[in-house]
Amino acid sequence: MRKILEVIATTPEDAMIAGQAGADRIELIAAQQEGGLTPSLGLVECITETVHIPVNVMVRPHSRHFVYDHAELSSMVRDIRYISRTGAAAIVTGVLTKDRQIDITALERLLDAADGKPFTFHRAFDELDDLERGLEILSRYPQITHILTSGGQPSVLQAVDQMIALDRLSRQSHIQLIAGAGLTLQTLADFVKDTSIQEIHLGSAVRINSDINLALDPTRIAEAQHLLQSRI
Repeated sequence: MRKILEVIATTPEDAMIAGQAGADRIELIAAQQEGGLTPSLGLVECITETVHIPVNVMVRPHSRHFVYDHAELSSMVRDIRYISRTGAAAIVTGVLTKDRQIDITALERLLDAADGKPFTFHRAFDELDDLERGLEILSRYPQITHILTSGGQPSVLQAVDQMIALDRLSRQSHIQLIAGAGLTLQTLADFVKDTSIQEIHLGSAVRINSDINLALDPTRIAEAQHLLQSRI
């Protein structure tokens, strides 16, 4: 099975580089330094109309936490409704309760707003007390096709055993795991070999000088893709 390389894009230039250099998918965000926030709707339209690979769009109104009040959820619903009318491939979001559980009520409201558009539940997942239970809950929703996770650790490299266990569980459902956070070009091949994870998410690892503030580096993207596919 061909492995999937997803890279973060924050600008039209990033998106163009990602598509030309061989990335399989884009996660479009704003404020990468804050872990990713909702990009402008104009940017969403611009990029989804001009790139040839799938574009998943972050919906996250602030970086303080993943617990949202009524006004914040209403804003997220509006963003999702608009994004779902563009060429975006999927919505990327996550909602938690104050006691670190998946906020089912809020999640269902966001899913309803998307008019069938697929969802990736992002790294809010890593704040859950019980990741395996969280995966089971999310697997009840056919619209949620992916979970982006570092296995509950700051770096996915610290959670190899947990990722193997989660991947084993995910294969019993329709959900695909996307491994992200902490991977570099130097660690990518061994991680994929050790875990058999099929989808990988890269941020600074494929930017110029591995600098989050610089543009995507087409050479690094091509190298990452080669490393992934050479381990099939």
